[in-house]
Amino acid sequence: MLVAEAPSKLRHETSTESFNRTGDGAGPDLPALLKSRFGFDQFLPLQEEIITNVIAGKDSLVLMPTGAGKSLCYQLPALCLDGLALVISPLIALMKDQVDALNANGIAAALVNSTVSPQENEAALQRALSGDLKILYVAPERLPMPRFQQFLQTVKPSLIAIDEAHCISEWGHDFRPDYRNLKSLRQAFQGVPVIALTATATTQVREDIVEQLDLHDANRFISGFNRPNLTYTVRPKRNAFDQLLDLLHRREKQSAIIYCFSRKDTENIAAQLVDNGINAMAYHAGLERDIRRSTQERFIRDEVAVIVATIAFGMGIDKPDVRLIVHYSLPKTLDGYYQETGRAGRDGLPSDCVLFFSLGDKMNQDYFIKQIEDRSERAQVSEKLNQMVEFCETRKCRRGFLLRYFGDNWTQDNCGGCDVCLGVSGESGEEFDATTIAQQILSAMIRTGERFGANHVVDVLRGSRVKRVLDLKHDELSVYGLAREFTSDELKEIFGILQGEGFIAKAQGDYPTFYVSESGRSFLKSKTTLMLRKPVRDYSLAPGTSSGDLDYYRALFELLRSLRKQIADRRSVPAFVIFGDVALQEMAYYLPQSREAFAGISGVGETKLEELGDEFIRVITEYALAHDLQQRRIPRGASRRASRPARRRSLGTSHAETRRLFTDGYDIDEIASERRLSTKTVFRHLMDMAQAEPPLDLSTLMPTPERAEAIKVAIKAVDGDRLAPIKEALGAGYTYEEIRLVKMTMEDVPQTA
Repeated sequence: MLVAEAPSKLRHETSTESFNRTGDGAGPDLPALLKSRFGFDQFLPLQEEIITNVIAGKDSLVLMPTGAGKSLCYQLPALCLDGLALVISPLIALMKDQVDALNANGIAAALVNSTVSPQENEAALQRALSGDLKILYVAPERLPMPRFQQFLQTVKPSLIAIDEAHCISEWGHDFRPDYRNLKSLRQAFQGVPVIALTATATTQVREDIVEQLDLHDANRFISGFNRPNLTYTVRPKRNAFDQLLDLLHRREKQSAIIYCFSRKDTENIAAQLVDNGINAMAYHAGLERDIRRSTQERFIRDEVAVIVATIAFGMGIDKPDVRLIVHYSLPKTLDGYYQETGRAGRDGLPSDCVLFFSLGDKMNQDYFIKQIEDRSERAQVSEKLNQMVEFCETRKCRRGFLLRYFGDNWTQDNCGGCDVCLGVSGESGEEFDATTIAQQILSAMIRTGERFGANHVVDVLRGSRVKRVLDLKHDELSVYGLAREFTSDELKEIFGILQGEGFIAKAQGDYPTFYVSESGRSFLKSKTTLMLRKPVRDYSLAPGTSSGDLDYYRALFELLRSLRKQIADRRSVPAFVIFGDVALQEMAYYLPQSREAFAGISGVGETKLEELGDEFIRVITEYALAHDLQQRRIPRGASRRASRPARRRSLGTSHAETRRLFTDGYDIDEIASERRLSTKTVFRHLMDMAQAEPPLDLSTLMPTPERAEAIKVAIKAVDGDRLAPIKEALGAGYTYEEIRLVKMTMEDVPQTA
């Protein structure tokens, strides 16, 4: 039965929790309510301000990234206000998961939608009418129905929460006409606070939400789009299936979603994965409804680890422990890409987003775009796709690219969480003198008329005999065949780096053509040395993913995972409703062996402590005794990892090994010899870690005060961030490494060249 009854002993707690107030009568004691009901010690950024705004009866527009705790912004106020909180959501599966989670925390909640019988829907409405519910989830399609209209005339909601509010906007990527009915709901209950929430909305969409819902006096809470626990990686679509297998084998027992372009692709790849021993299933809109529902349910309940799907899968999936999102094909828009990657790591633990990119995928989508008859719509869709391609081709920080698209003011040069910033493909990061090849590429662009894409320029430089080069007589140019020693992929990589450096610019239009920018022309005229990172040749997978902040006992974690699954099956709910991975990791680290200690674990509220504590404590105690382990003191706020965004993820196992040797007293040459790396790569590791959390102290590598001062003078004197002019100004005897170290210590100077 989908509409679960709250335990009878908790019935009296469906009333306003006015007992949870501060001593001066100023209002509810929100931190105490957060811990007793939801098990968290601290609020996420903006949560407490939003909740206070709602309790005060004011409207709110909330923009928060996935996993930042939007649901709590209306769930907790519902406990503090008289009456019933009405939550409008288009995500039926999400409704079910949230109702299960609320009931598990002793909060009376139910849902009304098309997936349950008329009798169950009516039972939920009757519970609401009798005052037995605090929160009722409703699909937008239900609003105009006569029975629900009759219900609304009887029950005045305490607040109205509109989840996935971007669905109301025709400018959004997921417009739903039924959401336009919500304005009448808002008008019918004037004076009732409305909170509109979304994770994906451009500035234009936000304004449309405000207009459509008449939220002009609403307080706006915008926490940004950054998901610091996600790592974004783009890989050429070569041997993609082999790479996919490697990704999944390295994440055994972890949940993953693989997005494909077509229904046929989902079925073929899922079948190949099964043939290779991967527990995978296909999901797309062409499957029968019962099959789709069963597949989704099995994934949520950890009975299948990998879903291969079209974009039809994922909306409303509240599964917090998806560790890997793979785009096997090019997404259509950055909006869709962001939303789909947002299904990873909702619990705040490190997770990966990998996209396999090829221009062939773009051409497939171009074919369908050309079928769009409306010229304006065709141009808009084409522009969205071009932005997606630009994201894939950029050689600058991908996180920054994504955040700036959504209007975030992202100023960091190195995010520490994308393939460009981490250099995760092999041991990248070494620099080489790119002066000659850069001159050749820019010259080839000018000689061919600056009206071609990268592929044609590369064909000319490599001396290709393809028909187009010969027809245009570009084989007669002086630049023809000048770069035969480079592979096509290497030249394209350098081309992309030059574009990222601002030497090459993209022309407007339907087809990707490029021209040499003013900076590029200035470079050609100068005698400046250009140092670039070596193009990546090894497209192996990223370094191993960190498991989080705590070095917990893995064997105990697996025992607790097994117990969690048993309890979840017994209650017919997903495992994460019982406890999330963050909670299990904390249990497997702190080893709480009493109720008092167990109460300090993230996500352990009063109800879960009472109903689940003893079973988990027993497993922990037995493990601790068998391995002669002592309970660790749980500091106040140990649940911080669940109640605020996770800090930036680990830089990977390769960086960690370099850190270990450096802290053990090895110098750079010794580390390079021990690890069989170049000294430049070792230095790049150290620089990365000096800007990570916690930072690595590199004071022992700093030049003498006199040399450092000379470098500072040169840095200030040279206009720009590139290292070569600074080194040239200093003269012989100074190294790039010294310059980088000094630049890092100068607060007003960017830290990357």
